[in-house]
Amino acid sequence: MPAIVLIGAQWGDEGKGKATDLLGDRVDYVVKFNGGNNAGHTVVVGDQKYALHLLPSGILSPGVVPVIANGVVVDIEVLFSELEALSARGVDVSKLLVSANAHVITQYHRTIDKVTERFLGKRQIGTTGRGIGPAYADKINRVGIRIQDLFDENILRQKVEGALDQKNHLLLKVYNRRAIAVDEVVDDLLSYVDRLRPMVADTALVLNQALDAGKTVLFEGGQATMLDVDHGTYPFVTSSNATSGGAATGSGVAPNRFDRVIAVVKAYTTRVGAGPFPTELLDREGDWTYTAEAGEFLRSAGFEFGTTTGRPRRTGWYDAPIARYAARINGVTDFVLTKLDVLTGLERIPVCVAYDVDGTRFDEVPVNQSDFHHAKPIYEELPGWSEDITGARSFSDLPKAAQDYVLALEEMSGSRMSAIGVGPGRDAIVVRHDLL
Repeated sequence: MPAIVLIGAQWGDEGKGKATDLLGDRVDYVVKFNGGNNAGHTVVVGDQKYALHLLPSGILSPGVVPVIANGVVVDIEVLFSELEALSARGVDVSKLLVSANAHVITQYHRTIDKVTERFLGKRQIGTTGRGIGPAYADKINRVGIRIQDLFDENILRQKVEGALDQKNHLLLKVYNRRAIAVDEVVDDLLSYVDRLRPMVADTALVLNQALDAGKTVLFEGGQATMLDVDHGTYPFVTSSNATSGGAATGSGVAPNRFDRVIAVVKAYTTRVGAGPFPTELLDREGDWTYTAEAGEFLRSAGFEFGTTTGRPRRTGWYDAPIARYAARINGVTDFVLTKLDVLTGLERIPVCVAYDVDGTRFDEVPVNQSDFHHAKPIYEELPGWSEDITGARSFSDLPKAAQDYVLALEEMSGSRMSAIGVGPGRDAIVVRHDLL
């Protein structure tokens, strides 16, 4: 049975939970392989809405084993907060597995993250302040704390002491903040050990054995392609590999075991935080379709506010070069197009087909970040539709203009549009090609 990678094709918030729901009952394991609690996603089950940040969305599907793999950085306080909130609403969370090799976000990671961002001032990256970057930095510097370290107090204390020797110097001498006590950190982490122990496993072994046994495993990426630390709009990126290659390194499952790569792409584009965004709608005057007012329409109709931060998302039109870039970098076999319903009522829908950079046309995403910062979108306009599409369940149910829009995006984007989200509900989706 297949191993499937699910990633975002833009700057995150594409609605990956919609694709997870679509696969739902046919998946045996859902694996989070990167990021931490900076990756918020909303899942709707019946009339219930769940906002998840650290847990895989598969935890809401009965019979599915949710896995937090080695590529994730885990804030244990957030982990148990989310588990308790779900349990209180009747969700069975007992099957969750957490990799012994996953790294831990501590109090000092969160503190360093926040004070560093303030120190940067206008040069801020736009971090969520949850300690993700500093935890990954410690991992790369080989001074991080892993889940397995919590079960040996001596090792844990040695690692915390070593980390705080440097961190406290930074806090005191550079940021003028108080030092953090070793006991404060150690005692906090040890307080979770008894609850954590039953869920800790060699998840790489578990997942490979599951695939050997014919199980279907879904690898669910946090953030998205354009936020990938290597392939995104650096330095305005996350601290992990959010592309399909990260599924292998972040889980311990070999690349040749993956059968399909599904990329979720919104019918328009959004971004949270700083960084280049060619199709962003900012103009205060001129043709309404290209003004900030149109951007506000997308934000309001699509409820574009961050699940994790609550920050309003920046909004713009669909960017076909970015979709092609995502298809190429990830080896995308299928796109899931989400929020098509948000565009209902527009007479004209612009699509970015290329960029103008200082008078030179770029049909693909410029490799030079300075060029990308200066890129101006070259648009083609497609006709809109006025009919309500939220009840559509087959492609033929969509108005002709909506069908044409989807087919145009498919032709421009480098892979087939296999499913189309037409509303917020779990079942509000049109399937053109089976994702399994």
